[in-house]
Amino acid sequence: MALDELKAALPEYAKDLKLNLSAIIGNSDLPAQQLWGTVLACAMATKSPSVLRELEPEAKANLKPEAYTAAKGAAAIMGMNNVYYRTTHLLSDKEYSTMRAGLRMNIIGTPGVEKADFELWCFAVSAINGCGQCLDSHEGVLRKAGVEREVIQASIKIAAVVAAVASVLDAEAAIA
Repeated sequence: MALDELKAALPEYAKDLKLNLSAIIGNSDLPAQQLWGTVLACAMATKSPSVLRELEPEAKANLKPEAYTAAKGAAAIMGMNNVYYRTTHLLSDKEYSTMRAGLRMNIIGTPGVEKADFELWCFAVSAINGCGQCLDSHEGVLRKAGVEREVIQASIKIAAVVAAVASVLDAEAAIA
């Protein structure tokens, strides 16, 4: 199992991450599509080869092909949007925030899966990429769609744990 491999790869000082992998992903109450779409999108967002190598096969096994593609699409589009919108938000000249982006974002309108699931994946990737504007936007869409705060919080936890595991494993690989 992918989670067991990741836990085994973590050093002792990251014991909390081992426990959190089991609790947050291994014992999640989220439906499989929400869970594994979030895990896959977050794994891609970390850019960590080791994390992606371990989690992608299990995500693929637990997702229908259209959900698998949509989760990867969420990571891709948010990779672009998070940079753009975070930058326009951080600039002192707020006129940039009023300018038309002119960037293609068709997948957000037609992701190929339930809109709320796709928005959840975009939200989780935005947490990893640190875009407050995108977090607020996707959280608003999720809440309007009736998604409970506990589900949104679960996606934040998944993003946090996957990102932390990626950081530790990549750092350990670099100093090995």
